[in-house]
Amino acid sequence: MKRMNLYTLALLIACAAATLGGCKQSQAEDTATATFALSDTMLATIRIDTTAIRPVENELRLSGKVTPDLGKVLKLYPIVSGYVKDIKVQLGDYVKKGQVLAVIQSGEIADYDKQLADARSNLAIAEKGLKVAQDLYQSQLATQKDVLNAEEEQNKARTEIGRLNELLLLYRKGSGSTSIVTAPISGYVIEKNINNGMELRADNSAHMFTISELDEVWIMANVFETDIARVKEGYPADVTTISYPDKTFHGQIDKVYNVLDPETKTMQVRIRLANEGMLLKPEMFATVLLKYREGSELPAIPSSAIIFDKGKNFVMVFRDRYNIDTREVGVAKSLNDVSYISRGLQPGERVISKNQLLIYDALND
Repeated sequence: MKRMNLYTLALLIACAAATLGGCKQSQAEDTATATFALSDTMLATIRIDTTAIRPVENELRLSGKVTPDLGKVLKLYPIVSGYVKDIKVQLGDYVKKGQVLAVIQSGEIADYDKQLADARSNLAIAEKGLKVAQDLYQSQLATQKDVLNAEEEQNKARTEIGRLNELLLLYRKGSGSTSIVTAPISGYVIEKNINNGMELRADNSAHMFTISELDEVWIMANVFETDIARVKEGYPADVTTISYPDKTFHGQIDKVYNVLDPETKTMQVRIRLANEGMLLKPEMFATVLLKYREGSELPAIPSSAIIFDKGKNFVMVFRDRYNIDTREVGVAKSLNDVSYISRGLQPGERVISKNQLLIYDALND
């Protein structure tokens, strides 16, 4: 009986020692959890951003095309009838103001040339007649009326010469019976509708050339009915093209055309762009990204701070290296690199936005 008691006592002591050892181990684990801290190395690799109230932004993507500035476009029409003798420029060429574009062989110019020669001959005759009348008047063989009549004939001849010279200047007479077509402005030939040997008529409504300055261009973008209320003049616009996919052109809406195309049911807006390097060509396809504010304000953080896990959104709230919380948040919307928070964060709270997933795993495994 004494042996049994001694054995039981020894067993109880062993159990107590084991229990005490287990309690010490559990306390050590709790202490380790409570004293989680970021190392200096880890602290150097994270980024911390502060939650701030920001206006909620939105964006709208439109399709459009590049067009010339219509205020800097001129169409050239034939002003005389004739045949195209020589074309000096081709489509796409850059021309300077006054540069010869084409030479037209014209029967009208030949007729005006003949009329001018006749008018000069008539002037010479009238000048001689006036001199004779003046001499006879001095000799009292003619009256003053005869002198006045001779002066009138001379003035008529001079007036006719002036009229014909103005016509030939208007018709841009070249050498012989040709008319010269010149560029009225400096710019690019964006349309060419004539060829050598083509017959032209002054009453033809078709134009020969279109010249445009391309230092500034327009983007004409289409807006669907559902988006009309979302666009306004002054909105900034980012424009990209297929030709330059890595380059963004910046402009803004400077006109909203408040009419709908009856066929496409779209409204057009115009974006004016500076065309540096003449990269943008008329008829290029363009994609327009409009950014605008909705009117409301919400706490905003970088989208990179959001951790999506188990169907929920979380952020790591940073107080100091010893105090980092995992917090569920509601994301109202994300736009590009910004997320707007509807619940879970207050302005001024700091969140980890780089390498936060490592910390999330360490704290939540």
